[in-house]
Amino acid sequence: MTAPPSTAEQQALTRDLARLVGADRVAVPLPGSELLHDATESRGLAGRALAAVRPGTADEVAAVIAWAARRGLPVVPRGGGTGFSGGAVAGADDDDPPAIVLSTDGLTGPGEIVPEDWTATFPAGLTTADVQRRCLEAGLFLAPNPGSAESCLIGGNVATNAGGPRSFRYGPLRSWLTGVEAVLGDGQRVRLGGTVRKNVETLDLLGLLCGSEGTLGVVTEVSLRLQPAPEAALPAVAVYADREAGLAALAATMASGVVPTAIEFLDGLALTAGAAGFPGGLPDGARFGVLVEALGQVDVARIEARLLAEAIAPDALRVHAPTERRAVDALWRWRDGVSLAVTAARGGKLSEDLVVPAHRLGEALTAIDRLGERLGVEVTSWGHAGDGNLHATVLVDRTDAAALARAEHAAHEMLAIAHELGGALTGEHGIGLVKREAAAGLDPAVLAAQAAVKAALDPAGIMNPGRKLPVA
Repeated sequence: MTAPPSTAEQQALTRDLARLVGADRVAVPLPGSELLHDATESRGLAGRALAAVRPGTADEVAAVIAWAARRGLPVVPRGGGTGFSGGAVAGADDDDPPAIVLSTDGLTGPGEIVPEDWTATFPAGLTTADVQRRCLEAGLFLAPNPGSAESCLIGGNVATNAGGPRSFRYGPLRSWLTGVEAVLGDGQRVRLGGTVRKNVETLDLLGLLCGSEGTLGVVTEVSLRLQPAPEAALPAVAVYADREAGLAALAATMASGVVPTAIEFLDGLALTAGAAGFPGGLPDGARFGVLVEALGQVDVARIEARLLAEAIAPDALRVHAPTERRAVDALWRWRDGVSLAVTAARGGKLSEDLVVPAHRLGEALTAIDRLGERLGVEVTSWGHAGDGNLHATVLVDRTDAAALARAEHAAHEMLAIAHELGGALTGEHGIGLVKREAAAGLDPAVLAAQAAVKAALDPAGIMNPGRKLPVA
């Protein structure tokens, strides 16, 4: 661990930063600060930093990064702090050098919506939910709907290529992204893409930045393509006595001829952990749940919703298909709350968002069960079945150090299941810190290509070092 700076060095550093962004936007974060944690807290991750800055403009972001690059000081970009991979926790690893936390939540403003083009541009510091509400007020729709939408920031969504349940039909954020303004690792401001829907005049640098987890630069503004707001969102949920019936319902959904907005699943403990909030009450003996959604113009959505409900009905203990807005919203609130309910079941959890081919979901769930039995840990899964994206989870009492160690080992072994079944280590949470060791086992040629990209865009190597890319 690198020695902390002296008092005089710390004071000089904060004075420099204050000259760049204003004294009221600079702080020395204390150990308990929210800026030194994220949603990986069950893993015991907590960080340290030399200082935290909250720039209010893209020029201020550029000034801070250029200043840091000249001094070789690492910069850790941070959005809403809702990540599950430790990607925005400065100093969480003993080998992390002292860093500056750069929070993007000060990058706010009204943005611009062009209804006639179905496009919009927003500052990176707005929450995803705020962006979605502003679009809806203009009669437009942004589909990606991460569960933390009220807290996560739209710039952070770009950094992680965030998705959510509706990714099955509409794709993650990259599918909606037409351009960004960003600051690279040397302090240069660049605009990649723009507001037009088709643009191949350069290499796909926009695609490189999307999902790069702050390792190539900081997103300061986001341009999006949108769609007309749907008239109706009609979900249906069915619960089953066993996994086999639920997997059959998923197969029937895929064969129904309808392209659902979302195809979600909940297995075992994930379903029962959320029983108290299940609309109308969870039937006795329910062990697997399937949630689907049709979204669009009213007449079409009703037809699709009926076909989807018919597809998931065989062998179901109960099918709940609300049509009133309040009941629809209640169902999605229940689904969004599953993660918190699972955490509450034992006081903590460690989740991995591994991905497998969708038709191999059952094999993945069986492998996770066997791993839990072998290692003596309690496991469960839920997630985006249509994408083959599992939130494979170990339940744990986070006050028990020995149990946490066992859970950490089990979570790491879960990642191997993804590659054994032809999948990937992460579908939306990112590599961050917690999957870095597993990522080191990827194709060496791919790792070398990634390292070359980082060297080109971040020549001083200051942007979120030790995250996303294996340490050389």
